[in-house]
Amino acid sequence: MPNDEKGKCMFFVIVGDEAFALSEHVLRRYPNGNLSVQQRIYNYRLTKVRRRVECAFGMLANKRSIFHRPLDVTPQFYVLHNFVRRNDGFQLEDNLYDSNFESIQATGTRGNIEGKHVRDYTAKHFTSPHGAVPWQNDEV
Repeated sequence: MPNDEKGKCMFFVIVGDEAFALSEHVLRRYPNGNLSVQQRIYNYRLTKVRRRVECAFGMLANKRSIFHRPLDVTPQFYVLHNFVRRNDGFQLEDNLYDSNFESIQATGTRGNIEGKHVRDYTAKHFTSPHGAVPWQNDEV
């Protein structure tokens, strides 16, 4: 997402469904019930993003059928594969992305207070003049 209305850099999160615990790194929908307009807009926009991600993974899996099943090779094959790639001039390090996901602590199944704050902050951003899109109010 772009910076918020105060210029603060927005954070990276993983978009999940109800199977994931809400945390500061994983966003999920507000539970259905008596939701405010802001919460319904947040749920709508999060669902729209999740659909796009699921479609992208579906297209990737259909293009590369290897993603439809577990790899059926031995660990020695991985070593050979990496050896061949290095000798062909392919730099494995160029293909890696350094992230700080290793520092994410496990949370409980219900979520945590920080996750609720991040979700509320994002919901507020989606209904702010800086983060709103013109069509969102027609969809909820």
